[in-house]
Amino acid sequence: MLTEEQISETRSTLHELQIEHHDLNQVIDHLMLNPPPDDLLVRRLKKRKLLLKDRIVLLEHMLEPDVLA
Repeated sequence: MLTEEQISETRSTLHELQIEHHDLNQVIDHLMLNPPPDDLLVRRLKKRKLLLKDRIVLLEHMLEPDVLA
């Protein structure tokens, strides 16, 4: 069970990651629409975006665990 302080810190981290994920999505879209895209850069950004998404899901699960009654 998380303490109130841990919950607050986790929510703050989650919010920061969600913002970064959104920003990366916008950068990737911009690079794809404005040729010539740097393929290596786009791949790196997409990989970072996926890692962020995985971390976001993990933090969300920590805050709202699946509890079967």
